[in-house]
Amino acid sequence: MNRFNLKKKIAIVTGGAQGFGLDISKRFLKSGAKVIIWDNDETEIKKIVKKIKNKNLYKQIVDVTDPESVEHAVGKITKNMKIDILVNSAGITGSTTELWKYDYEEWKKIVDINLHGTFNCCKAVVPHMIKKNYGRIVNIASVSGKDGNAKASAYSSSKAGVIALTKSLGKELANKNIAVNVVTPAGAKTRILNQMSKEHVKRMLSKVPRARFLKLNELSSMVCWLSSGENSFSTAAVFDISGGRSTY
Repeated sequence: MNRFNLKKKIAIVTGGAQGFGLDISKRFLKSGAKVIIWDNDETEIKKIVKKIKNKNLYKQIVDVTDPESVEHAVGKITKNMKIDILVNSAGITGSTTELWKYDYEEWKKIVDINLHGTFNCCKAVVPHMIKKNYGRIVNIASVSGKDGNAKASAYSSSKAGVIALTKSLGKELANKNIAVNVVTPAGAKTRILNQMSKEHVKRMLSKVPRARFLKLNELSSMVCWLSSGENSFSTAAVFDISGGRSTY
């Protein structure tokens, strides 16, 4: 496993108590960063911090859909620390059903967490990165945001929004030492699959030429490089990690 130099860097990872966010947090710690995981699952986040037992791992209970919750958390961090890295990994898939059958409230919840949550976190953190003229932001979208999955219109739409948000923000910050990129993974064996029907998961896997799920460490490796100083040029870009599924 390659190690990127993240010593003296401070990273926020949303959705850090499970799945992609947890694995990215572990990779950051191994690379020397201090990591603050954000999650709204208090029980899970406490369990993870206790299990990992690393002095460079911190936790905050944050609801990314609530701008005040996000601003409050950022304010507490920046009293004593800087913020070098932000990884927006918090997300849900929701029900697998046709668009015309979608519940209004569920649609809104998916977009609130996946898209508005990413906006809230970027909006709160970016001014602090501008002040220091340094930052690396990596947003976790999905191949669904590029292709659009049948029976996943809310999830696909929210992730397409994250891709567009990333491109816009990256261009706005391109004249500074701040890189903003997005990764678009195919499915991986995380708890998020439990929100989908078995039929939907099987259909997802059938579209991947490599004929397997993405491994968590494969995504974490890409995110780690994008979050490091070695990524000094790429910004406002989409990094595909779909096992050959994507056509663009």
